[in-house]
Amino acid sequence: MDFTDIKKTLEKNGFKVSCFETGAAAAEYLDSQIDGKSVAFGGSVTVTQLGLMEKLGAHNTIVSHWKVPEGKTQKEVLVEAMTTDVYIASANALAATGEIINIDGRGNRITSLVYGHDKVYYVIGRNKIAPTYDEAVFRARNIAGPLNAKRLGRKTPCAIEGKKCFNCNSPERICRTMTVTWKASMGLDVEIVLIDEDLGY
Repeated sequence: MDFTDIKKTLEKNGFKVSCFETGAAAAEYLDSQIDGKSVAFGGSVTVTQLGLMEKLGAHNTIVSHWKVPEGKTQKEVLVEAMTTDVYIASANALAATGEIINIDGRGNRITSLVYGHDKVYYVIGRNKIAPTYDEAVFRARNIAGPLNAKRLGRKTPCAIEGKKCFNCNSPERICRTMTVTWKASMGLDVEIVLIDEDLGY
């Protein structure tokens, strides 16, 4: 996939952009850039597929609410994760026009993507890119949302009945807040890592 145009658009919006042909190459790049730091991760299939937690954990301090250390609560880890040096996540969708779409249940991921860290990385496979803003929102709600609900074992209509958002009132609903990021937050160093492979949901 040719990332030339979207790279230019994202750079105009204040983001740094790095492009890679493979997830393995992107993972090696991130491993070379992040050393001796505290690092937190948003819940991300992409991050898991790249093995970033294990790779970076060899020479960084990892903070993850998915792996709560003995003696701490998940809430304590979530709070700690909001102020690490580095935060890494993916996106539910990226519009070719530059908008980044994310949907959250708790809000910790979208909070950390816009504030609180020295450096933020979005790691995004080509399958997350949609031609327009409207199509990116559709993707986030009707593709990424249902697949993540199913992955997490939620009893929601989208997880049970397939790839469609029902705008449900289920107590297990994971799509509770949606953010649109037009430009990098003031004072925040944000880098978007684009990968020419299908990764995550």
